[in-house]
Amino acid sequence: MDFLVRFWGTRGSIPTPGHATKRFGGNTSCVELLIDGVLMICDGGSGLRELGLRLTEQKGAPVEAHMFFSHMHWDHIQGFPFFVPAYSEKTRLHVYEVAKDRQHIKDMLHGQMSSDYFPVRFSDLGAQILSGNLTHGTACIDGVTVKSFEQHHPGRSYAYSFEKGGKKFVYATDNEIDLTLQNREASLLDPAIPRQVPDAFLEFISNADLLVADGQYTDEEYPQKSGWGHARANTVVDAAVAANVKQCAIYHHDPMHSDSVVDSIITRAQKRANARGSSTTVFGAREGMTLKL
Repeated sequence: MDFLVRFWGTRGSIPTPGHATKRFGGNTSCVELLIDGVLMICDGGSGLRELGLRLTEQKGAPVEAHMFFSHMHWDHIQGFPFFVPAYSEKTRLHVYEVAKDRQHIKDMLHGQMSSDYFPVRFSDLGAQILSGNLTHGTACIDGVTVKSFEQHHPGRSYAYSFEKGGKKFVYATDNEIDLTLQNREASLLDPAIPRQVPDAFLEFISNADLLVADGQYTDEEYPQKSGWGHARANTVVDAAVAANVKQCAIYHHDPMHSDSVVDSIITRAQKRANARGSSTTVFGAREGMTLKL
């Protein structure tokens, strides 16, 4: 079985091109999954444009993709109007809602392409865009079991897990799990203590071969950012260790963080996992990185 993961956008909030971010990347959220030839896409930030260009290199081959959006904030949908395959009549895009019989995601994608914001209308897209939903939070799509989990973020967001052939991938960005900690106040006073993450989230990510999770803030930054919808990287590490995750990619890098700052965050995070006696590998999600599970 082939289970490939490619990072096309790893930045949070706003694209940040430039010398200081060239290693980890400046495009916003977009991750590609290719599972036995089935294309699945997590989020449509500015990285989606690059993915679309790569797909068009397939010499006219039709594109069929299953798209899962964590939520509809701008940095997670802004690449959709620039996704070249969406303009081809040969393309089929399945856009999934968590709630049954809703059209929220399609409505929001349509809205950002109104004439007030964009010169090309949603109705001008050539692709067949189909609505799907995860009934009771789960679905089986071409042999892949997909599950959703509601997270803590302004306006709500969702994590997704993808499982097939004994392999498990979890995409969990824009999730302020620090607000849900059972020892939240104690962890703020003493960041060194293990953080008690709710069992429901630990169960959702348990035994993942790869967890991609929002770890935008350092312990020092977070007190001034509380309520903004993002987690401390070290909280993500504690969750990964407690859930027996094999690899944990810190994701949704802060637009103010240079490559060197991200390096320091990852170094501290890996040391934290090691100090817990864990074998979990921690790394920074990097644009262009491809992993095989």
